[in-house]
Formats: sequence, structure tokens, C-alpha cells
Amino acid sequence: MLTALRSEARYAGLWALPLPVELGGGGLPFRAYAELAEAEGASDHGPAALGSAPLLDVTMLARHGGPGVREAYLKPLVAGDIRTCYAMTEPDVPGTDPFRTGTRAERLPDGSWVVTGRKWFTSGAAGADLVTVMARTSGADGDRDGLSLLLVPTASAGFRVVRELPVLGAVGQYEIAFDRVRVPADHLLGEPGDAPAIAGERLQLGRTLRCLRWLGQAQRAFDLMCARAAGHSGSRGPLADQQLIQSHVFDALLALRTTRPLVHEAVALIDSGQDARTEVGLAKVAAARMLQQVTDSAIQVHGAAGLGPDTPLPALFRTGRAARILDGPDELHITSVARRVLREYGRTSVPPSCPDAPRG
Repeated sequence: MLTALRSEARYAGLWALPLPVELGGGGLPFRAYAELAEAEGASDHGPAALGSAPLLDVTMLARHGGPGVREAYLKPLVAGDIRTCYAMTEPDVPGTDPFRTGTRAERLPDGSWVVTGRKWFTSGAAGADLVTVMARTSGADGDRDGLSLLLVPTASAGFRVVRELPVLGAVGQYEIAFDRVRVPADHLLGEPGDAPAIAGERLQLGRTLRCLRWLGQAQRAFDLMCARAAGHSGSRGPLADQQLIQSHVFDALLALRTTRPLVHEAVALIDSGQDARTEVGLAKVAAARMLQQVTDSAIQVHGAAGLGPDTPLPALFRTGRAARILDGPDELHITSVARRVLREYGRTSVPPSCPDAPRG
């Protein structure tokens, strides 16, 4: 099915729209693509079917990969011939504290690397051809320096998928292991110690992409809810005439309409190359909460039918709940955004009531 959808996307000129033209993509600027990302997100297969799924990896490798990496992997990635995944989180290490990364990479005399360690909740690892792994290349546990990113071919000796990790019953996440995996010298991304900067850049774009797709998923749940309310009746008449149903519709629409501008504000800043950390943090928390709220209302309006296999609502609700932890839990973003804003107030002594206070 997916192969057929990809063929149709290519034939219609819709393949890889946000990816560079010189690599076989459509060259659409991120701000223009953002509108389409919502529509892609509403589908179970949108990004994969339309070739936009590797946007994060293509962007990272194009900016930080060496000539050999760019030549070997970028065009096959855009064409959909190979797949990648990203491994950062580890068992027993809080994802909010990457400086405690236990995976190690030792540099050999010939410049190549040997990677040893374990990662988990790595999306799509079982079908990936390449995995970008964060590893400590120098320093001690907890040091803020010495973390690097290496691109590891999954066919390498010593790499293995340990197990699948269902998330609230959904598949696609994996625990993986590196047992002295040999990595070519030119598969280091950037320079040794560059991982925090590269990962931060990737996460900023990745979180915003997730928010856009969550908007699309929430719109899908909202549409299902409204169709149910308009098309079904109970013993007291049409569902759409019941005030409690109307309250669900209003609150869900309010959540959608107030979250969308936050997400697109982050999109605009990223597109223009500006610091969007505060805006991305706000958008990520708001969009995750909004998806869970809207889907919960849709399930409530459907009743028992909303819990069963005949609608996508259980899967959408599961996504909404997981969204509050993926790419950093709500608490991380709340704390980091608040601290950033308060630091700015401390530097400028602007009264909190000032309407022209600086952005965080």
C-alpha cells in the first residue's frame, strides 16, 4: 500500500516537497511547507507516503555531514531508498539530562571509531539503514563537553535490535545495542563535542514538525466529533442540540484555534533563522495538551464507539498522551521557558506589566 501511495505522490509532483531540489525534493521553504505538514499529520501515513519523513535527517546531514556522508546518503534518503533513525535516549538515564549519556565512542589510531552502549525508544530502528547515535567521545559522565554524533550503518557487526518497546500498545519504538561497532572516521557529524549544538538544532525543528502534525491529527479528531454530533440522535434528540455536546465542540475548537498561532510563530522564527527556543517550548506543550484534549472530547461524544477499533480515535488519544513526554516532557519545557523569560526580565529590569517586554 505504501509503495503505491509513494508512486502516486511522485507522479503527482508531491514527493519530498520540503527537501532540497538538488537532492530530488521539491525545495519548498519550511514556512510554506508548514501548512501542508498539518494535512500530512492528519493521515496515518502522510509523511512516509509523501516523502517528507526524512526532513530532519536530510537537514542534519546536509549541514553537518562530511563530503563522503553527503555523497553516499543524501540522495538515497530523499528518494526513499534508505531509512534513518536517531538514537539519543538511554535506559536508566533521564532524557532531560543528555550529559549523563553512557554510550561511548573510542577513536582508533586510523581515525575510525568504536561505539559501545545501549539506546532505547528509538523510532523505526528495526527498519533503518542508518542510525545517528549520541556518544561520549571524551570526558567523564555528566561533563557538558565531550558528546558527539556518529552515523552508524545498521548492517555493521555488533549492532543489534534488542527488543521492541510498545508505547501504550503502539509499535515502532525499539531498544538497540552497540557492541564495539566500528564506524568510519568520516561518519562523525560536525566535530568531536558538537552533539549538544547539533541535537539542539535538530530538536527545535523536530518539535515544531511534531506540533504541526499534532495539529493535523487534532483537526481530524475534531472533524470526527462534529460529524458524530451532527449525524446521530439519542432519546433526547440530535446530539448536536445537547448543550454538553456543544461545550465539547466549543472547547475543542478553542484549543485548536489558540494553539495554531503559537505553532506557526515558531515556524516563522525557525524559517528566518532566529532563536525560537521559547516559542518552540510554548508550542510543544500547548500542542500536546491540545491533541489530548480534543481527542478526549471526540471520544466522549462518540461514546463506546470512540473506544473501539472502528475509528482512529484510540490511536489519536494515545498519540496525544505520549506527546506530553516525547521530545522532552511538559515539565522540561515549562521550566526552561520560564527560566529563559525570567532571565531576560532580570537583565533588563523591565516591569512585568510592560506590554513591550522582550521575548525570551
